[in-house]
Amino acid sequence: MTVMTTTILLFSLFIILFLLNVPIAVSLGTAASIILFLGGKFSLYMIVQRMFSALLAPPLIAIPAFVMAGVLMSRGGIAKYLIAALRAWIGHLPGGLSVVTILACAIFAAISGSSPATAAAIGALMLPAMIEGGYPKRYAMGLIAASGTLGILIPPSVTLIIYGITVEESIGKLFMGGLLPGLFMALVLIISAIFYAKKNGFGRGEKATMAERWRATFKALPGAFLPVFILGSIYSGIVTPTEAAVLSVFYTIIVSVFVYREFSWKDIRPVLREATNTISMIYLVIAAAMVFSLYITDAQVPNLVGEWIKTANLNKFTFFLVCNLMFFIMGTFLEAVSITLITLPILLPMIEHLGIDLIQFAIVMTVNMELAMITPPVGLNLFVVSNMARERLEEVVKGVVPFIVLMIAVMILLMVWPDISLYIPRVLMAD
Repeated sequence: MTVMTTTILLFSLFIILFLLNVPIAVSLGTAASIILFLGGKFSLYMIVQRMFSALLAPPLIAIPAFVMAGVLMSRGGIAKYLIAALRAWIGHLPGGLSVVTILACAIFAAISGSSPATAAAIGALMLPAMIEGGYPKRYAMGLIAASGTLGILIPPSVTLIIYGITVEESIGKLFMGGLLPGLFMALVLIISAIFYAKKNGFGRGEKATMAERWRATFKALPGAFLPVFILGSIYSGIVTPTEAAVLSVFYTIIVSVFVYREFSWKDIRPVLREATNTISMIYLVIAAAMVFSLYITDAQVPNLVGEWIKTANLNKFTFFLVCNLMFFIMGTFLEAVSITLITLPILLPMIEHLGIDLIQFAIVMTVNMELAMITPPVGLNLFVVSNMARERLEEVVKGVVPFIVLMIAVMILLMVWPDISLYIPRVLMAD
């Protein structure tokens, strides 16, 4: 069979298994394994060996560490006291509760690296508060789902770690590249929230006294220092992202156990269960994607695609538009890790040929992955918020539509103005 025929057969098998409700990782790994085995070049032993070797990359250690730190943060009191401090200072302003929600998601994102974890941790505390403050439930759910997506853009980011390993780019540089776009995205969400609140008269809570503000701030300081500790140690070159991830777990445990005293032995089992569920899903997708990449490499698909690009005369902007459309469509039925691992081996020759900076492409792609988190039918944040609010999925989708438009506008700006994602890496790596 020709490469085109086998590639079509591979994707057909994957789609059939997916439509039969087989988990994405199993669908991808099974389809690729069947094609490789039928080709006669790879035995099942070799395929399994490649799957396990894919999990031995040292940077992957950062993923379970950041996930664990995020779970500990939500259960050990850190998230609660951060939100309390933010509410004390700005909760009484127009749109104050919605701004607190966005800022809390941004801070939590700088620890967990996971969008669903961010939406779950902050939403559990802020959804009831926003509804009590007079916000429509639909709007509150949409804001939390959209703000939760900051978890994969503001570093550290699981998606950027996977991207860096796949294209062999410095994860530290990718984290630097995600910082300014992540803060810019948060700023856009904040401006829209204030405008909405002023227009509709929502969001004014009780004004805290100065004593209450400083008391809440002092209480939140140990947890608030964690993002500074993680990002500062990485950007200063003191530790690698992997080392910072492991240190963040120890720091979170110390603060939760000895400072806030809200984490005990009885909490270890649920924390490990929640973290393990997330980590195992990511690792299984990585292992399955390695089998897919094995086929892509063996069939020389990247080379064939690269040759096609050279003769098609595509420019950067056209290529970005095609990629964004593809990512958006894939995001309606796949999650971020799967999309990254499936598409990057094919797209890399095009990116290099067109001279697109790998960091800029990573950030634009990550914003696409943010959109994937809030687009039905498989947007993970939609399910998280729907379950938490005990509301139908359709209501969450209706609430999140305006934020999808905002995020697409930010993504276009990142495409046409690369300095938003490249300025900090260029300045910090100038030497």
